[in-house]
Amino acid sequence: MAHTATPPAVDHRGPVTGRERALAPDLIRGAMLLLIALANAANFAYAGAPGVSGNPHGLERIFNLLKLTLVDARAYPVFGVMFGYGLVQLARRQRNSGASVGVVRSILLKRHLWMIGFGVVHATLLYFGDFLGAYGIIGIACTLVLLNRGDKFHRIVLVIWALQLVYVVGAGARALFAALGSSGPAVGITNSPNPSLAADSWASALVDRLHEYPAHTAFVTGLIVVVWLGMWAARQQILEHPEAHKTLLTRVAVTGLAITVLGGLPLGLVGAGWLHVDHAAVSAFEMLAQVSGQFGGPGYVALFGLIVAKLLKTRRADQLGTPLTAISALGQRSMSGYLFQSICWTLLLAPYGLHLGERFGTPAFITAACAVAVWTISVVAAYTMKQHNYRGPAETLLRRLVYNR
Repeated sequence: MAHTATPPAVDHRGPVTGRERALAPDLIRGAMLLLIALANAANFAYAGAPGVSGNPHGLERIFNLLKLTLVDARAYPVFGVMFGYGLVQLARRQRNSGASVGVVRSILLKRHLWMIGFGVVHATLLYFGDFLGAYGIIGIACTLVLLNRGDKFHRIVLVIWALQLVYVVGAGARALFAALGSSGPAVGITNSPNPSLAADSWASALVDRLHEYPAHTAFVTGLIVVVWLGMWAARQQILEHPEAHKTLLTRVAVTGLAITVLGGLPLGLVGAGWLHVDHAAVSAFEMLAQVSGQFGGPGYVALFGLIVAKLLKTRRADQLGTPLTAISALGQRSMSGYLFQSICWTLLLAPYGLHLGERFGTPAFITAACAVAVWTISVVAAYTMKQHNYRGPAETLLRRLVYNR
């Protein structure tokens, strides 16, 4: 009697294909890379954070106001939310293909370990302000501690988020009292210098980056709550079906963006030179801007979710037009786009590069021009890659390392 061979059990299903991707996460990542570009280009141009002129004039005032209110400490939490969202999506696809819990955990741990490696290389060679390594560390913690928990456990993050709102309200009250009691000499925004960004040679900058990167990474790992919030949202499949969650998305967008804008506005007005308070008040404004910025993550994500819901109401995902398709293509290649930006800032803005901000004497305008230009180039490049069915260099390498393919 002939025997039919039993097919081997599935160990894992490999990386996700393009047709399986949801539109909203990719569109969010692609669009928000513009804000990341504005933030990081400014850090290079001013050799420190927050990357604004301490004595603004004319349109520099507008630049400072918008950057401090809408970008700083507000763009990277978006990627924290999306990192958590993507982690759950990846695990779900593997499980749906028949992979065991142990195999899924192994794949995720391997992926996050390689992300730490990518981050170390990025921070050493290009920019100390790397997020890949920190996300790798957070990813390992989330995989081991959070991923396989039930819905009831994951609701804890909503309680934590509510408590964080209480903390923001307290920070706002302290900032208000500090402003009302301001009696010392008025001060403006001062950039905290980063030696690696002011170094006059790549070699000396590399040495400085080795000292700066660990502290920055330790700071960024505090985003684990934001990442956990993204995991909760992914378990509800909110961005796969934004039209079914419009009420929730509307509430989160309005609340999150209101908190993040109001929290950043006092510092933005100081940066623009339109509000004059003493050092104690400015310090209180900086704290408020930092803690309220976390709410920009879910706020921006919810806003884009609503935009996608409106788009999909009148057209299919493959009929969005070239601009939105191109931005979404960049979102699919966000790691390559992010690393490409660091290469550009090094070449265009570093003292041992073209140093355009100092050469033209208008860092704010050079920052904005470089950020928009580099982001636009990356969008065009991503769209071209999509047309040729190419993942992107960083994504291709990471997938080969993780899946051995």
